[in-house]
Amino acid sequence: MSTPWRATVLGSQVAELLRRPGRFAATGLSLLIAAFVVFGTVMAQQIITATVVEKFRGTPEAVSVVVTPGDDGEDIGEDRLREIRRTPSVTEAVGRIDGGSPLDGSAVERYLELSADPGTGALAEVRLLDGTYPAGPGRLAVNTRAAREYGLAPGSSLTLLRPEPDGDGTRRVTVEVSGIVRSTATNDARPTGYAPGPHLVELLGVTGYSRVDIRTETASSASSGSSASGSASAELTERIRQAVPAARVRSGDEVRDQEAREAVAEAKDVLELVTVFLAVAVGAAVLVATSTFRIVFARRVRQLALLRAIGASPRRLAAALVAEGAVVGLLAGATGVLAAWGCGQLVPPLARRLGPELFAPSHLPLTEAVLTVAGTGLLAVLAVLSPSLTASRVSPLEALRGAASGEGTASGTGRTRLGLLCAAGAALLAWQQYDGLPRPGDTEYDRFAALTLVVLSGGLAFLALIALGPRLVRPVLSAVAVPLRRTGAAGRLAVAGAGGAPGRAASVSVVVALGVCLVGSTLTCLASLSAYERYRQAVESPADFSLYARDSESLDRSLAADLDSHPELTDVTAFRTAEAVESTRGATVSDLDLDTVRSGVSLTARTGSLGDLERAHVVVDADHAHRLGVRAGDRVTLEFEGRPVHLTVAATLSGAGPYGGEFFVTAADLTRMGADAAPTMVTANASEDGAQGRIHAQRAITDTLTGPERGDGRVMAEEPAGQAGGSDDLRTMATTVIMVLGLTVLVAVAGVATTASLTVVERRREFGLLRALGLSGAAVHRMVTVECALYGVLGGILGLALGLPYSWLVVRVAETSAPFSVPAGELAAVFTALVLVTAAAGMVPALRASRTSPTVAVARSE
Repeated sequence: MSTPWRATVLGSQVAELLRRPGRFAATGLSLLIAAFVVFGTVMAQQIITATVVEKFRGTPEAVSVVVTPGDDGEDIGEDRLREIRRTPSVTEAVGRIDGGSPLDGSAVERYLELSADPGTGALAEVRLLDGTYPAGPGRLAVNTRAAREYGLAPGSSLTLLRPEPDGDGTRRVTVEVSGIVRSTATNDARPTGYAPGPHLVELLGVTGYSRVDIRTETASSASSGSSASGSASAELTERIRQAVPAARVRSGDEVRDQEAREAVAEAKDVLELVTVFLAVAVGAAVLVATSTFRIVFARRVRQLALLRAIGASPRRLAAALVAEGAVVGLLAGATGVLAAWGCGQLVPPLARRLGPELFAPSHLPLTEAVLTVAGTGLLAVLAVLSPSLTASRVSPLEALRGAASGEGTASGTGRTRLGLLCAAGAALLAWQQYDGLPRPGDTEYDRFAALTLVVLSGGLAFLALIALGPRLVRPVLSAVAVPLRRTGAAGRLAVAGAGGAPGRAASVSVVVALGVCLVGSTLTCLASLSAYERYRQAVESPADFSLYARDSESLDRSLAADLDSHPELTDVTAFRTAEAVESTRGATVSDLDLDTVRSGVSLTARTGSLGDLERAHVVVDADHAHRLGVRAGDRVTLEFEGRPVHLTVAATLSGAGPYGGEFFVTAADLTRMGADAAPTMVTANASEDGAQGRIHAQRAITDTLTGPERGDGRVMAEEPAGQAGGSDDLRTMATTVIMVLGLTVLVAVAGVATTASLTVVERRREFGLLRALGLSGAAVHRMVTVECALYGVLGGILGLALGLPYSWLVVRVAETSAPFSVPAGELAAVFTALVLVTAAAGMVPALRASRTSPTVAVARSE
């Protein structure tokens, strides 16, 4: 008897699936998006890998064998290189060196990488752009980066600083720039000079080469037969090992594969981070799918009750509903995979039209595709499990009643207790991390472990939000819906519709809250860490150039005025530092004006205001402020040459002070302490942006420093502040994370649209009754649209309420010196956009609702 019953129950579900495919399309939409996102990431990895492998140019293709020093690390000398060249089957062998040298002839420190390259032929890694490639000693070709940053051209001269053979002192070697080249291997990432190996060995004074690249006769015939070429390669490897016994010999293909893997690994680091955040989008999809399955099953309560009335057991019914969900999940997964594959094939040709050249994978990654489809089916089973168990326990008497409302049972005592338990656990973990926050200068703090516990606390808090969501909806709704009730009947009905089904409103709003929480937290952490990055730049690179005393304790008093007379320089600042004693410990006191740091980058105060610095006041760095336990308004005492000086704290910094300063006072106070009037450091910025501006500024400094007694200088920042690589990396990473987290918002919006579509079907009689009572179609349209917008409002409020406290904790754990900065404008824009998007998601269901005929109010329920 069990088989016929199973066939009857399953057949009923299949019939329902075929009769109402729209409901199941809505249910599977969130799962389809999840499958599309996951396999889209797989396709992105495939495209990046294919592009890197196709465009990567490291070891030239003509290189058949690569020889490097063995375990002893001894360079390969010129005599060994000659033996390699005499080895049978070797057509060409070139030695390579990677070194570098400081440059002389400037008041600022400059450095040039040096690399050996033949310049021409199949083994060359550079391409000549201008001039000629060095053909003799005393000449160098430089890459475009060196030409741009150091103002070089064919015919220019460079003076290299090389150590003396005995290691005592340096010697100056002048070389001529013969040409400008572009590297195919390094993409001119650093200023580099090139010359043939023998000339560079002589120039650097080294004993040999760090690597030898070999081209062989068998390279061209390698494709003719793998066994023959493999045998020839083995014989050549053995001959080279006899010529260079201690060396390591590898094939060119092996080296190129390793270089390609390393290049791909660098690109995959970002994708691995993206994969971590994809789990969030998948989790959001499961929440939306669970909610929509629950609504669908509640809508079919009469059908399920009839099956129970004719003998279907709850177990059989639940199994049939789970099987139904699995089918929906598998179909959604297959559709999502195919859509992602199609988009992946379209991306490279579209990218080539816009500029970047990308390459698509040659075949469908079948294993990943199957795993994605199977995983989507598993997600569907997980999503349908709870609703199916609830629906299978429906009473047979429900067959005699009207359709259910779809709301289901209100949150019970067990759910509330679970939510409170999760909230207590989250609060306990958060308080533990707050109580153990690192202090300034604490190097023993395990930030990774602390961040892990913060994430765990946030996860518990979100679980609490899911459990307590139905109880939070009505209080929050009553607070935000006051203005809506004054907009007329449509607004009041929208509030009643959302508040009348708190479980449904919570299930949708919680997913929206997840997206808002993550995006808002990311924006807040980015704003705070960016502020800290600007602070760090202000401390580490306050100016383009800093000139300090070489042999004396102070600089020439006229130096700042002389530098200021050059139009190539701006923001010339002279200041003094002096040593004092604070609580028996040494301290550096400076009269640097903290408002004179580089334009666009400013220091920030943790307490007080930097503008309050006046006579008898002091600004204290974060470390000393913490150790002394002082803040703005407190008193500190410094001892200078045995005399105590009492000062009032005007402000405390968020971190260290610039140029190693720990206490900052006015110039009058430093003079009163007895400091010499001559400056100990002079800083200046280039008046023009870009490399040329810095070159002109360097020349102006060189012209001013006519003798070593006037001072010395060095470049403090090769890139202008605000454009440093760290900031770029931070912005790029944050942008990537925000884009991925936007997928969570996309899933949430799909959930809003799905819920609105299902509830419109469910509430047709309600809409018909409203139309019969005189409510216009436009008013019904506004009511449903506003109700969907309320899901965005609820989610936004709950998400920000959860995200901002955790953002503060994450910033404090990640960098205790970082100021907490809330990007109110960006958060308001995200909130507004989300409300508009969720309202737009309900436009189509609202249109269907507005077309409901008043006669539906008297029609028989389904």
